[in-house]
Amino acid sequence: MKAWQHLKTINHHKWLVMKECFQVGLYWQGLVHDLSKYSPTEFLVGCKYYQGFQSPNNAERREKGYSSAWLHHKGRNKHHMDYWIDYGIGEDKTMTGMRMPEKYVVEMFLDRVAACKNYQKAAYRDDSPLKYYEKGKKYQVLHEDSRILLEKLLYMLAEHGEAYTYRYIRKEILKKGRKKD
Repeated sequence: MKAWQHLKTINHHKWLVMKECFQVGLYWQGLVHDLSKYSPTEFLVGCKYYQGFQSPNNAERREKGYSSAWLHHKGRNKHHMDYWIDYGIGEDKTMTGMRMPEKYVVEMFLDRVAACKNYQKAAYRDDSPLKYYEKGKKYQVLHEDSRILLEKLLYMLAEHGEAYTYRYIRKEILKKGRKKD
């Protein structure tokens, strides 16, 4: 078991997300982001399957055919699109993505940025989160409005960088959202 390495990885990821959330004004979300990773259900799996270059959930999934840690994690963290999957309404009863509140789409975006920084280290570039997203996009269940916002932020980051994108989030997305509350 690689408990120390896993703890350092999740602490670093949590620190990165917290720092980024603070930059856009999501202070509470930055503080509580991914606290479930410290629960025994997620932490022990992370220690057992730790690799250092990708999520331990991928290794657990390859071995077992599912990831118990991921099933636990996605059901407790609103910044994951999987949290928002439910049965459709009206005639369409298939599983579908529900519209995510914008603050959680922003946190999901920041989570992707931090994960890429955490695993890619010096190789990270502003287009890294977009490239990672594009690889798995066809498998995702995400509401169209949430997808449009996420992709807008990923492309903006790739083209204009963090300072521009985070300023846009603060001034255009989150400020606008507060007026509606």
